Amino acid sequence: MESEIVISGISGRFPESDNIAEFSQNLFNKVDLLTEDNRRWEPGLYGLPRKMGKLKDISKFDSRFFGVHHKQAHVLDPQARILLELTHECIVDAGYDSEELRGKNVGVFIGNSISESDEFFCSDPKKVTGYSLSGCCRAMFANRISYTFDFKGPSFLMDTACSSGSVALYEAVRAIQNNECEAAIVGAANLCLRPATSVQFYKLSMLSDDGVCKSFDAAGNGYGRSEAIVALLLQKSDVARRKYASIVHIKTNTDGFKEQGATFPSAAMQKRLIKEVYDECKLNPLKVSYIEAHGTGTPAGDPVEMSAISEIFCPGREEPLLVGSVKTNMGHSEATSGLCSLIKLVISMEKSLIPPNLHFYEPNPNIKALVDGQVRIVTNPTPWRGEYAAMSCFGFGGVNVHLILKSNTTERKLKEIREMPIPQLALYSGRTEKGLQFVFDYLQNEVPPRHFFALLHKSVYSSSVGKPYRGYKLLVKDQDVSEIRKLSSEHRPIWYIFSGMGTQWPCMAKQLMNLEVFARSIRRSAEVLNPLGPDLIDLVTNGMKNECNLINIINVFVSIASVQVALVDVLNEIGITPDGVIGHSVGELGCAYADGSLTAEQMVLAAYWRGKSIEDSNLETGAMAALGITWSQATNCCPIDIFLSCHNAEDSVTISGPKDSVKVFVDALKTENVFVREVDSCGYAFHSQYVLPAVGKLQTALEKVIFNGRVLIF
Repeated sequence: MESEIVISGISGRFPESDNIAEFSQNLFNKVDLLTEDNRRWEPGLYGLPRKMGKLKDISKFDSRFFGVHHKQAHVLDPQARILLELTHECIVDAGYDSEELRGKNVGVFIGNSISESDEFFCSDPKKVTGYSLSGCCRAMFANRISYTFDFKGPSFLMDTACSSGSVALYEAVRAIQNNECEAAIVGAANLCLRPATSVQFYKLSMLSDDGVCKSFDAAGNGYGRSEAIVALLLQKSDVARRKYASIVHIKTNTDGFKEQGATFPSAAMQKRLIKEVYDECKLNPLKVSYIEAHGTGTPAGDPVEMSAISEIFCPGREEPLLVGSVKTNMGHSEATSGLCSLIKLVISMEKSLIPPNLHFYEPNPNIKALVDGQVRIVTNPTPWRGEYAAMSCFGFGGVNVHLILKSNTTERKLKEIREMPIPQLALYSGRTEKGLQFVFDYLQNEVPPRHFFALLHKSVYSSSVGKPYRGYKLLVKDQDVSEIRKLSSEHRPIWYIFSGMGTQWPCMAKQLMNLEVFARSIRRSAEVLNPLGPDLIDLVTNGMKNECNLINIINVFVSIASVQVALVDVLNEIGITPDGVIGHSVGELGCAYADGSLTAEQMVLAAYWRGKSIEDSNLETGAMAALGITWSQATNCCPIDIFLSCHNAEDSVTISGPKDSVKVFVDALKTENVFVREVDSCGYAFHSQYVLPAVGKLQTALEKVIFNGRVLIF
């Protein structure tokens, strides 16, 4: 079965909204995103509507990050600049580092109608440098993305007026389906920089006098122009790391000749397109629970569009069909309008809530389906029901597009992360310390779904090119447990240190059992040990509370060994392997497992027989202690029956010997203010001649357990 094509990454700039999260918040809060100010020109200039949708700031661009020479950057169309930024953002949003996609067969499909900056950069022949040609040529909007990110797939720009972005999406889907590319960047851009363009729309009677878009309302008299730039990453489902929605089907057609004129919509062709889409994908239109309409609010366009919608979607429907148009919130972003509608659909699916329309008070009397209640305009946040949503987009030259999306039905774990037995760990890498802190603050305040953390963690395993800062954060309620550091270019080797006796404690693995990899490893070791007697799971999660278990050498050894095996398994699972290993006492078995000399089964059985051999040998009761003196000092002062068993450091030595002798000796050292710490050795004098009687039993047992161990030659 052919893999579905999914939307795996999204990004965008919208009026008064720097990103999709802010855009979503504004939609649900019913914010009218068309404003009256002089960011582009003085309100009312040439009699134009005073309101328009504008991006907050288009003046900034990080040319160094994208490798754009400063001479080029100064005459690069702002649409091209922001498309570069959003391409990077949507790749990251999909869980990738842009370096992972370099050199890949990724296509770039951009929709755009007008570059309103070329006249400014090219109008004076005396100042033209040549860079403005490549900076404002609209073909370069797509080609520059391919160049910057080293994408090898198809790369071109589509211009079908208001449906440009939607046609770009159509071409991208078709290219992936035909194996022309393995993934695709789909984008669209619209900036309103030149008042003369708006004047032309106004004289064609397309704009409303007040700059407000009143889709499907009786007062609808045109739309307000708006800016927006959007980028998406499309991938096949089987390779995508994130899946916002699946593209069920998308198709386009053209009105052809119309007696009313080229810019007049065609109900017949819109209806034909929609019918063909559902016939071809064999989906019953009744399964569509919401339609994001083109809805420009024009007297000609709204009745024609709703006529086609109602004829296809309403027959046989038990409840009113829900319809909306994002143009009522943000205006008509022309070439980008279709992708803005798509983003609204994704928001609806992600939030399980449809954002409300604005400016709808009285149904347009020329729209029968609204008047008789077959269709209902969403005017308040409305629960999202069902799997399918549809979107229509129409260019004023007659190019129509219809799209069906299917929501991602992956089950989400909505359990509060801060209430989990083990705090959620977040890892991230970035270009600046401020950037990482921003992400960590977001995690602390918002606590997104758990799958989001997997996407973050991918960044840490990717190339560090351009991302010198790395950090971690533990999501602990009312605490800030985090660290951010700048990477050193020096390779830092990873060493595992495996400890010996004395590192066991009650319930030592109880919390870690909440990690499935760890728990699976412990269960595997428990199955190996069960025939021999120890109940490992009880020992490491509960049994160590029993004092008898704390002094049973077999229980101590198998507990330490099994936890070490499980910790190595966890590290292996996340891709960490050591450059070297160091072990002490029973911890040397941990080294053997970590470097592959022993299997997990051999390791825990070796630990068991190590304890069993000692237990069966009736050894003299012994004791051990760590001393804060040098080896030379210890050699000179130790009684004859006490052995120097471990040389820990220049000023640290561990001794072993008979229990009474060790007690007398360490008490004397304490009176001389020498550091002394008794080691919990369960009454045995390890690493001394006092355990020699157990050697024969241990060797016999190990020869039965370790029959294929890897021999290391030093």
